[in-house]
Amino acid sequence: MHIPDGYLSPSTCAVLYAAAATGWYSALKRLKRMLLTRVVPLISVFAAFSFVVMMFNLPLPGGTTGHALGVTIATIVLGPSGGILAISIALVIQALFFGDGGISTLGANCFNMAIIGSLVAYGSYRMIAAGSSITSRRRVVSAAIAGYLAVNAAALVAAIEFGIQPMLFHDARGTPLYAPYPLSIAIPAMMIGHLTFAGLAEAVITAGVVAYLQAADPALLLSTSGLAGGESLTLRPASGSLRRLWIAVAALMLLTPLGILAAGTAWGEWSPSQLAKTGVVKVQVSKSANHPSPAAVPAGLQKLATLWTAPFPAYAPSFVRSRAFGYLLSAMFAVGFLLAASLFLHRFLPRRGRTEYSG
Repeated sequence: MHIPDGYLSPSTCAVLYAAAATGWYSALKRLKRMLLTRVVPLISVFAAFSFVVMMFNLPLPGGTTGHALGVTIATIVLGPSGGILAISIALVIQALFFGDGGISTLGANCFNMAIIGSLVAYGSYRMIAAGSSITSRRRVVSAAIAGYLAVNAAALVAAIEFGIQPMLFHDARGTPLYAPYPLSIAIPAMMIGHLTFAGLAEAVITAGVVAYLQAADPALLLSTSGLAGGESLTLRPASGSLRRLWIAVAALMLLTPLGILAAGTAWGEWSPSQLAKTGVVKVQVSKSANHPSPAAVPAGLQKLATLWTAPFPAYAPSFVRSRAFGYLLSAMFAVGFLLAASLFLHRFLPRRGRTEYSG
């Protein structure tokens, strides 16, 4: 679901950057006062959780892979604004440092996974769990359904973005310039795997964490509960709860080498060399959209694919021979970066807050 550079036209990327920027601005504006108190550490820990969860690749039908997002539990705890920021932060780190998702398509990826994912998760969770107590089993079930819907909504939007490219952007002969897959190919290819495996993974993860929080720190579930007074609460984890969340992320991080066991690459995330080597680009576009199948990697895709070279592409630092150890080091870097940023901001923001809101 991480769209690489070159698969979307520059104009598509610009529109989706604008849409993502609107979501980021609204989220930051809504959380302005909360950012000065306790929500920064929680955004950081759920950004780290999302980053790590997305490293666990699952085998999907057709020989490709997929993954959960962690967007639903972030939204249930932080609300849609906090969920948008947490998942966006994880996606920015993935794109900048590891080349997982493009720079030109970062707005699209944030729009799909962070914004669409958070809004669908929030809306469905609130609707299904309405009126139930914070510790009820109904909330666990609601969280699972919301997770399943959120991942599939994000996947569907990404598939549509892929599918409109050959229709809107092609040369005089009708040959696609960017993603060569029409809607009739992109939607089934993307949705089959997410409807069967990736969506279920998000459902299980979300339900499990909600059940844990119901026992360990139910106050973290109040702000999106819809219960009286819940939305006015400032998120304040119980003593030791934040530390336990970081410990859980660290434990999950140690298991990330399991994420490379699944063979194959996520659909639509092939590099130009992989496209040329495997012949994936030779799809039967002509049968479904009256466009000829490209004989080579589409020109626009080829040009934009080298827009950014990540320091540690594919979570494989060049100085590490072991792929599994390199994968683990990548996870450790991201989690450590987010933890350090959280500690720094947690010390800085309260001081700034006293200055800005005093008198």
